[in-house]
Amino acid sequence: MEGVLRPVFVIGGALVVTLIVGWIADRALRRIGGRRPETPLWELLRRCRLPLQLVLCTALLRASYRSAELTEEHEEAVGQALTLVLIGACAWLVVRVAVAIVEATYARYAAGAHDPARVRRVRTQVTLIQRVVTAIVCVVAVAAMLLTFPAMKTVGTSMLASAGLIGIVAGVAAQSTLGNLFAGLQIAFGDVVRIGDTVVVDGEWGRVEEITLTYLVVTTWDERRITMPVSYFTSKPFENWSRNNPRMTGTVFFHLDHSAPVDLMRERLHAVLKSSLEWDERAWGLVVTDTTPSTIQVRALVTARDADDIWALRCVVRERLIEWLRLEHPYALPRLNTAPAPGTGDAPVRRQAPPCAGDAGPGPGTA
Repeated sequence: MEGVLRPVFVIGGALVVTLIVGWIADRALRRIGGRRPETPLWELLRRCRLPLQLVLCTALLRASYRSAELTEEHEEAVGQALTLVLIGACAWLVVRVAVAIVEATYARYAAGAHDPARVRRVRTQVTLIQRVVTAIVCVVAVAAMLLTFPAMKTVGTSMLASAGLIGIVAGVAAQSTLGNLFAGLQIAFGDVVRIGDTVVVDGEWGRVEEITLTYLVVTTWDERRITMPVSYFTSKPFENWSRNNPRMTGTVFFHLDHSAPVDLMRERLHAVLKSSLEWDERAWGLVVTDTTPSTIQVRALVTARDADDIWALRCVVRERLIEWLRLEHPYALPRLNTAPAPGTGDAPVRRQAPPCAGDAGPGPGTA
């Protein structure tokens, strides 16, 4: 009976201590967060409660499992399992704490920043730093787990002896992956493209939704997701409409008749812009840019704060001016002339009336 009660007491005591410490830590963080609501760190640290309890419980069990007086075989297996769980739990806790600190720092920076482009840049760097830290912690945790096995120490020694050869083979085999990895770091700290930027890639317009160490996701205007390797953005040209300043200039072209009232159309364009919320009042204009034998080409120039506003403003200008021309000056719209020009048509053909039935032709005796 004592052999059963000892493990129960050890496990029960560790669970009770873990629950009490976890409850105290959660209450303390909630109280500190209530006193300082402007700092999101304490609320984010509350997400670390579960890995903290797992670390504490595993550490208590690892320190006291010998008191359960298990058999030698079971004792060795339980100790190895608790060591592996403790290493994994510590890695989980470190990742959660690092993410909470980084997120809280970014939130405070974004709340006080006034430059959206710089905020997007910091967000991109923070995201990639989180992924790098997570990858490093996971690799270290897995390596620490492997080194707890006695057989892996010999394997580790032999691996270090042949590290040069393995490094060459791994470099050749993972050339593409390493290229994307370094390209991701270059994008994060070189300010090439950021999360939230408006880009045009291979003729597709969209916004950068996610950036990882190996790939980048662009969300198009019709809600499609284009996944591309990050090395594309460091080796090929692409358009970034919001790199430094999101302001844009747009044009609207009209093909009209030569008799179109350009001056009145210019005044109408200004009136349409003044009534549009998308216009940022930086610049506008309307000029005739080309002419053909049948039409003229009129270009309206408008400006807006960003790509979304310039698209909406171009549509508004196109619709309003076409409607105004159709109602007020329909003659200005392009037409197809089907009648021949004066003086170039063929002369009308005159037909002679046929003779009447009673008429007789000239007889042989007619003079």
